[in-house]
Amino acid sequence: MSSTSKQLTLYGIPTPTLPNVRGSDGHILEWDRTLIEKQLLTESCLVEAFYGDEGMTPELAADVAQEVETRIIKLGLKSLSGPLIREILNICLIERGLINYRNVCTRVGTPVYDAHLIDVGCGFEARDNANLQENAETSHKKKADKISKEQYLLQLPPSLADRHLVGDLHIHDLEYFGTRPFCQDWDLRYFFYYGLMPDGNGTKASVAGPAMRAEVAVLHAVKALGSAQTNFAGGQGYYNFLTFIAPYFEGMEYKEIQQLMQMFIYEMTQMMVARGGQLVFSSVQLSPGVPKLWKDKPCVYKGRVWDGHYAPPRMYGEFEREVRLLFKGFMEVMLEGDYWGKPFNFPKPEISIEPDFMEEDAVFNAAHPYLPTYNELYLLTFELASKFGTPYYDNQLPAYRGAGEGISCYQCCAYQFSTVADQDSDFDRKLYFEDGLHFSMGSWGVVSINLPRAAYKACGDQNRLFAELRALMDVAVEIFKIKLRWMDGIKKGNRMPFATQRPRDPITGERGAIAVDFDGLVYTIGIVGLNEMVQHMTGKQLHESDEAFRLAVRTMTELELYSKKISADTGMTLALARTPAETTGQRFAVSDLLRREYHDAAMRVAKGNVSVAASKLHVTRDLPVYYTNGTHVTPGANISLQRRAELEHIFFPIVDGGNIFHIWLGEGRPDPRGMMEMAMKLCRSTQIGYFAFTRDLTVSLHEFKQYTGSKADASSWPMLSESDKDAQLPIES
Repeated sequence: MSSTSKQLTLYGIPTPTLPNVRGSDGHILEWDRTLIEKQLLTESCLVEAFYGDEGMTPELAADVAQEVETRIIKLGLKSLSGPLIREILNICLIERGLINYRNVCTRVGTPVYDAHLIDVGCGFEARDNANLQENAETSHKKKADKISKEQYLLQLPPSLADRHLVGDLHIHDLEYFGTRPFCQDWDLRYFFYYGLMPDGNGTKASVAGPAMRAEVAVLHAVKALGSAQTNFAGGQGYYNFLTFIAPYFEGMEYKEIQQLMQMFIYEMTQMMVARGGQLVFSSVQLSPGVPKLWKDKPCVYKGRVWDGHYAPPRMYGEFEREVRLLFKGFMEVMLEGDYWGKPFNFPKPEISIEPDFMEEDAVFNAAHPYLPTYNELYLLTFELASKFGTPYYDNQLPAYRGAGEGISCYQCCAYQFSTVADQDSDFDRKLYFEDGLHFSMGSWGVVSINLPRAAYKACGDQNRLFAELRALMDVAVEIFKIKLRWMDGIKKGNRMPFATQRPRDPITGERGAIAVDFDGLVYTIGIVGLNEMVQHMTGKQLHESDEAFRLAVRTMTELELYSKKISADTGMTLALARTPAETTGQRFAVSDLLRREYHDAAMRVAKGNVSVAASKLHVTRDLPVYYTNGTHVTPGANISLQRRAELEHIFFPIVDGGNIFHIWLGEGRPDPRGMMEMAMKLCRSTQIGYFAFTRDLTVSLHEFKQYTGSKADASSWPMLSESDKDAQLPIES
C-alpha cells in the first residue's frame, strides 16, 4: 500500500482508504503515512538533547509508521485526529520497548474534565498558591502549569523524574524549570543609569532613558520588577532600596516624599500583571539611614555616575535626610493601610537591623532636630508589625552575617543572598559601578529533600542516614546541572530578554553591562521535615530531648559540609535553605503515607489530622497532614517563645540560603515598644537572622473593611450571601 493509502472510485478518481485527519495545526488533511515518518525523525532527535541517545533511523521510522497505519485500518475508524494517531503511535513505541522515543513523541496535556475543573476553580492545585486570584487568567496559568510540569518530567531522565514523583525530593516551580531562573534581587542603580527597557530589547515596548525626576524614578522601579516577573519563577526584590533612590528626592518636602512612597506601594499592589494575573511578588530592603558601606560611594542616577568624571562628585552619605524621610513615609503609608483600612501585602518591607544604626548619629541629629532618629524609625516598623504583621526583619547583627564587610539581604520567601569582597573579585568595582558592574543576587532554582524518608530508609543507623541525605543532595545537583544546560539554550535563544538585556550606555553609546550576573546565581537545596526525621530516629521531637536536638544539629552540619564540598568540586554554589514549603511538607507526608514501606512510620511522626488523612488517602491527595518545614520546632510544640528561639537560632548560620523565625501574635495587638525591646534583644543575643511577627486578620468584603472588633461583635454584621461568605477570607501576614 502506498504512503498515501489511496484507491480508485468507480469513476477512476483516487480517494484515500482512510478518513481525513483533523490536524493539531487547525487544518483537515488527507491521510499520508510519510508525515508520521517525518514527525518521528524530527521529534526523536530530542532524545539526543535530553537522554544522550541517538535519534530514530529512517528505516525504523518507516517501519513504525507502517505499523501505525495497519492498526488504524484494522480498527476501522470513521474519523481521525492528530492526537488519536499519536496515541496509537505511542502504543506501538511502548510495545517495541522504545520508551525514550515514546517520552519525546507523546503529547502533554490534560483530560477535558480536569481542564473544566480548573475553569471553575477546582481540581489541579486549586489551593496551591494563596497569591493567585480566581479569574480567567489564573485558569489559563494553571492549565499551562499542568502541561509544563508534565513536559519537564518527561524531558528529565526517568531516574531523576521518578525521584520527584515518588517524593524523595521536590523540584519547586517545576512549571518553569526549563525556561527561567527562580528569583532575583536587583540593584536599582542599573535602571537609574541605563533607563528602562521593559521587554529587554526594545522591539515590543517603548524604551525610556534614565529617570530625571523622582516620580519617574519611582515608576521605573515599579515597572522593572513587573517586567522581571516575566523572566523569573519567583520573587523580585530591591537591595538597599531607599539609599539608591534617595538622590532623586533631594530637598523635597516630606508630604511630597510620602505621596511618592504611597504611589510606589499602591502601584506594587494594584498591578495584577504577574504570572496568572497576580500581584508582583516583591520585596524591598529598607535601612533607616545610609549604611556606612555606602556613605562614601558615588551616587548613580540620572544616567550618570556622580564621581567627578561625567558629573560632579556626589556621595550617598549626602542624602541621609532623604533616606530617613523616605523610611518614615514608607512606614506611615503602610500603617494607614489602603482605602478599606486593610494591609498592603506587597512589597514586603525587609527591615534591615544593622550595626550602623544601633547607636544614634548624635552630631547629625543635633544639626537636624526635625528629622526622626533611628530609634523612632525602627519603632514605626514595630507599630506596623503590631497592627498588621507586615514587616520582616533582616537581622545583620550576628557576626556570621558579615555586616559592613559585604552585601547581604533577605528577600522573596525568606531566601538569603550575600556577597563579600574575598568571594567576588569585582566587589569593589561594583561598589563604584565601574563599567556598569553592579550587584546581582538570586537563585537558579530550588530542590527540597525529604528528610523523614531518609530516616525511614536508615533503619536507625545514623551513618546510613547521612549517606541517604548526601545521596539526595547528589540527585539535586544532577537536576541543577540539567537545568543549567537547558537554560544555556534559553539564553542563547534570547528567551530571557529582560534578564540578559544590555542597554545603550548613556555616556559611550555602546552596549552596557548585562542585567543579571548568571554566574552569581546560587543553587538552593531546601530542608523539609528535620523535626520528624529526628523523631523517627530517637523517638523524640526536636524540642523534647537533648539527643534529638543534637542529632538535628549534627545532621544539618553534615549537610552544610557536604554542600561546601559539592560547591568546591563543581563550581556550583549550593545554599541550604528553609524554603516556603507549606505544600511540599504536605506532599512529602502524603507520598510517604501512600508508600507501603513508609506508611506506618509516617503515621507515627506526621503532623496534622493523620487519622483523617489515612482514611481519605485513596480519595484525594489534598489531605490535612504535613511534615514540619525547615529546621523549625513543630508549630504545635507546647514551649515558650524563648525556648523556641534558643533551639531554632542555632540553625541560622548553617542554613545559609535562608531561614525564618516566626513569632505568632494571633489576633492580639501587643505594645510596639515592648515588641521592639524584645526584638532588639533577640537580634543582639541570638543568631536569628530573619524573623517576622505574624498576625491573624479578617477582611470583610461585604462590609468593605478589616474586622477589628471583638468576636462577639461579628454577629452584628449583616447576613452574607453564600458568595460573600466565600470571599470573607482570613489574611495571614
